[in-house]
Amino acid sequence: MTSLGFALSNSMMTIMRLPNYLVWPLVFTGQLLATSLLAWHLLAQINFAYPTGYKLLDLDEHIAEFAPLNRHIHGFEFTQPADHWNLFAQITDAVQHDGKDLESISFSLPDNKKIPLMHSTEIIHLQDVSHLINKFYVAGCAGAIIWIIFFVIAYRQKLAFPRPRNIVFGFCGGIFIITTAILAIGATKVFYWLHTKVFPEGHQWFFYYEDSLMTTLMKAPDIFAFIATLLLVALIIIWGLSTFAMARALKNNRTPTTTSENSSTIKPRSARKSKRR
Repeated sequence: MTSLGFALSNSMMTIMRLPNYLVWPLVFTGQLLATSLLAWHLLAQINFAYPTGYKLLDLDEHIAEFAPLNRHIHGFEFTQPADHWNLFAQITDAVQHDGKDLESISFSLPDNKKIPLMHSTEIIHLQDVSHLINKFYVAGCAGAIIWIIFFVIAYRQKLAFPRPRNIVFGFCGGIFIITTAILAIGATKVFYWLHTKVFPEGHQWFFYYEDSLMTTLMKAPDIFAFIATLLLVALIIIWGLSTFAMARALKNNRTPTTTSENSSTIKPRSARKSKRR
């Protein structure tokens, strides 16, 4: 019975064996989703390096110019850079946690009076952002599951890892095509178009600096270009390391075709001797 069960198990494995053209696209798709989420999550822990972007984009001058012009909330011009960094950190934390406590985000005037940073329309927008981030986390976690499952299949089936040159060419080529398309269309146009597609109809997502301290604080959309660059760099690093790790794990795998071709080129020793005679 044991030998019969073993034979049946081997037969099932043979029948269920998945082809390379199915396994590797699923592995790399899952990897891209999972590593994108990991890059986002890691940068969120450091508030997307906002203090660095603050200095590079001269946000102190921008805030000093537009804060006094705000039509809804007054006094923000009296805040300091450290206050701005802290406010952005609170916004980041809130959108990472389903929009919790957005209403309580406030700044202090010189007389210690607390003023809410955002009005209701801004809060609704950030709640929409938080819901979108939640969906991204679901997609990233699903990608991680797909990645693990199909990489284990590749390992069990002893599939040879694709050539690193082809993988890098495909990854970098994809980034180049997307970047070129965005630049050709216009980054701002693409940014606005995406907003019309991902946010609920009727919910305001565009704010003038004079109407939104949130937008003034971020110098939108400039800060998003800075964050996108950070995300791309982080993604490339994490993706590269994970790809290297997969290649190392499968380094001993060889395709049957390659092995048979190599063995066919080696002539028996007896044949070589007879030829010399």
